[in-house]
Formats: sequence, structure tokens, C-alpha cells
Amino acid sequence: MDILTLLPFIVLIGAMFLMTRSAKKKQAAAAQMRSDMQPGTGVRTIGGMYATVKEVHDDTVVLEVAPGVHAVYAKNSIGAVLDDAEYNRIVHGDDEELDADGAVVPDDASSLTGERDADDVEVTKIDLGKDETADDAGSAAAKDAKDDGESGTK
Repeated sequence: MDILTLLPFIVLIGAMFLMTRSAKKKQAAAAQMRSDMQPGTGVRTIGGMYATVKEVHDDTVVLEVAPGVHAVYAKNSIGAVLDDAEYNRIVHGDDEELDADGAVVPDDASSLTGERDADDVEVTKIDLGKDETADDAGSAAAKDAKDDGESGTK
């Protein structure tokens, strides 16, 4: 056999080896992340829910999904273990990030240019001349009239 006919098979086997190796590394990293969970740590489940770890067991973890609300999840359902700053930024809306010196890191370049941030813009409410209470009463009356019309035809 010629080496040129074997070359595609050798390349294919090499690519498969590299792909399985990287997949095993990702699985090992995920397992290590899940084993490093401790009570009080913020996590994101694979479904996208953010919660705080309350208890860690062999195959399960108890998460506090809201104040006083606890749920039992499989460890495999934990998608990411978050550090405190990231968890607070996402869940509580704390936009301030601290650098190594403890100084606040701006989230954009507005501090360098001196321009105002989009959050600093004042929002004014525009009156469209519509009375909300009259609109609600009108829709309730229309609903009652529709219900009366349907019940009379049956």
C-alpha cells in the first residue's frame, strides 16, 4: 500500500484522538468545579437559574433559590460555580467591580472620555392624554357585554 492512501486514515485517527482528549479535559474540569462547591457559593444551573449553595452531599446539592426557599438538585445540574463578585453583579445588580487594589473598575470607557453614561440620562414620562382608570373601566364593560352576548345565544 502506498503511504498516500493511508494518510487520510492517519489524520482522521489523530483528529479523533485530539477531540476525545479535549472532551475528557472538559469533563474533568467540570467534575473538579462541582467538587469544589462549598456552602455559601453562588452557582448557575444548566437551566440558567442562579442560586446559593446551602448543603453539599455526594450526588446532590441543596440550593437556596430565593430567601427561605430550598431545592435539591443533582450535582450534574450545576453549570457553573461563580465567584462572589460575579454572582452579586448578576443576581443583585451590583455593577461595581473591584480590581486587585480595591479600586472600582468602570464598566465602560466613559470615565476616560468624560462623557455621560447611558444610565445617567434622566427619563421623563410622556403624557399621551389617556386616562388609565377610564380605559380599565371601559375594557371591563366591553368584556361584560361580550359575556352577556355569548350567554344569550346558547
